[in-house]
Order: sequence, then structure tokens, then C-alpha cells
Amino acid sequence: MNRISRREFIGQAVAAVGAASAFGNTGTTATQPAARTGAATRPAAGLLRASDTVSLATTGVRPSRLAMGTGTKAGREQRELGVDGLVRLLRYGLDQGVRWWETADMYQTHPHLAAALKQVKRDQIVITSKTRATDGPGVTADVERFRKELDTDYIDIVLLHCMTDGQWPQKFRGAMDALSEAKHKGHVRAVGCSCHTFEALQAAADEPWVEVNLARINPYARIMDVKEAQDVPKVVEVLETMHRRGKAIYGMKILAEGAFKDDQIDRSLHFALTKPFLSGFTVGFSSPAQLDDIIRRIEALRIRA
Repeated sequence: MNRISRREFIGQAVAAVGAASAFGNTGTTATQPAARTGAATRPAAGLLRASDTVSLATTGVRPSRLAMGTGTKAGREQRELGVDGLVRLLRYGLDQGVRWWETADMYQTHPHLAAALKQVKRDQIVITSKTRATDGPGVTADVERFRKELDTDYIDIVLLHCMTDGQWPQKFRGAMDALSEAKHKGHVRAVGCSCHTFEALQAAADEPWVEVNLARINPYARIMDVKEAQDVPKVVEVLETMHRRGKAIYGMKILAEGAFKDDQIDRSLHFALTKPFLSGFTVGFSSPAQLDDIIRRIEALRIRA
């Protein structure tokens, strides 16, 4: 993959016009980012795009590189669009080739996705949802309820949501077994977890059951499992280990839930796009202009596949 200097990188960045709160409306200045590391050559030709089809390890699930997140501020920003508004946004994203819809039970956006699914072919879309249930019966009930709320026979990815305990694989074995059973029945295609502490992330790397991991990652250590930018390489090391063990990883908090602005956005996108262990990442949008901005920024980086 080609390397660019910081001066060249800034010169290539595209400034957003009218980007709203999903990309930051505060004057907060982030700490200095962690140093970039070189990325291995990727197999596909051309330049990386938001709409690229990516493989989630060996799961057989193949979404777009960028996911349409519906959990900004725990889903409040997307819910405030109303069902019709979020449906229009999801459909707009699909028109741009962004066909990964990312949700969770706690975001309360399943009905919005269900309404959008009625307007498209099911196999056009990859859906991730997440459960906060911690035992087998709870997970089984959640998967059935999710399928009804989404009005779909299957959900592509279901994750145990917000793991924080370093012993979560031991404590939540029943929940894990229930997700495996749902996968066996064809109700779920891939299983895994999202992590919100460094200890939970390490446990996910060591747990063979995990197929897909959703990890907090950006170069500034904002809303991450470490607090200082100098410690971001520790997270990178765990994710690289996870990747070597055949797990799929996609990123969240790439833009620190709206805290980053201008060059911080571009540097964070560059950071994520040059990490071979990341299959893709999710960003929460509340307008087509915000989505267009990120698509343009990714293309302006001209990162070779």
C-alpha cells in the first residue's frame, strides 16, 4: 500500500460542507494521534471505497466496507428522524452502494430497518444487531423477537452487546451457546461480540467462539478501550492477534461519535482504512450530506487496495 506524507495527505482531504452533528459540532481538540503503521498489500485492485464488498473472515457474510450505523447517542439521532426519515436515509445509502445496516436492541431502530427492508430485496442488505441478554433463554428470546421486529427470517450478524468483563466468555457461556444454536437453525449467520473494555477485548481475542468482533478504534484514543493515544498500539496489537486467529473485525467510534472535525476526521479514516485487520467500520449518519461527506473523504484519500 502506498505511503503518503502528512502534507500530501492534508492536501488530498476533502472538506465537508454542512456536515452536521454526527461528524462533530464541538470545538474540542483531540489529543495527538497515535503514529500510523504500515499496512500490508490488499488483494483487490484499485482504490478503497465505502461501497467495496468485503469478506468478514470465513463467515460467508459479505457487506459493504462502510456500515450505516443507527446508534448515534444510543440511537437518539437516528430515531429523531422518524421511521420515514431513517428509511429514506438507508435507501439513499443503498443507492450509494452502502448496504450494511448496523443496529442493536438498545437503539430501538428495528422497526425503522423493518420498514426499509420492505422496499428492498433482503439479500441486498447485511444486518447486524446486538443483544444485551446474558443467558441462554434471554438470547433465544431476543433472537426470535429481533426476527419479528425486523420482519426477516434471518439476521446476518448478532453480537453480544457491550462486553466489559474480562471473564465474559466464562460468565456468558449460556448466551454464547444460544447464539450458536440460532446459527445452527439458520436464524443467524455469524456470531460474536462488541467490546467496551481492554480486558473484554483481550478475552474476545482468546475466545474461539467469537467469529465477529466490533471494536472501538481511532488514532486519538477517544471513546476507546484505552485513554491515551500512546496506548492505541496496544489495542492494535490485540486486534492483529484476533485477525491472525481468523476472526472478522469491524470498527466503531472511528469518528469518536462526532467529536472529530476536519483533519481529525480524515486522519481517523486513513488510520482505519490502512489497518488490514479491519474489514470495515460503522459510522452513524443522520443526513445524506453526512454520508456523502464520508464517501468523498474516503475516495479523496486515494488509498490503494
